[in-house]
Amino acid sequence: MGMMGKMKELQEKMKQAQNELQHITATAESGGGLVRATANGHRRLLKLEIDETLLQPQDRDMLADLVVAAVNKVMEEAGDKAKEELKNKTSGLIPNIPGLDLGGFGL
Repeated sequence: MGMMGKMKELQEKMKQAQNELQHITATAESGGGLVRATANGHRRLLKLEIDETLLQPQDRDMLADLVVAAVNKVMEEAGDKAKEELKNKTSGLIPNIPGLDLGGFGL
């Protein structure tokens, strides 16, 4: 019965942590701050800021490269923050078992 209680508690904590990921944000930039991207813990892009000096027709290719770089960087950072939050929420509930893959839970 104790194990079932722990599993139920883990499920509740995981659900709560998943809901809170929308409030975790990360911001990254590329091109020395010319492009800034902000994403949440669900790895959803929330905001994209582009310096107006990049809005010239001759800078179109560079702009695309900087946007891709900033978005990729922020998605990685948001994912790292989300993993950390989930680990904090489930600390002590999941035993450290070698080979146990919790990737499906975002851990």
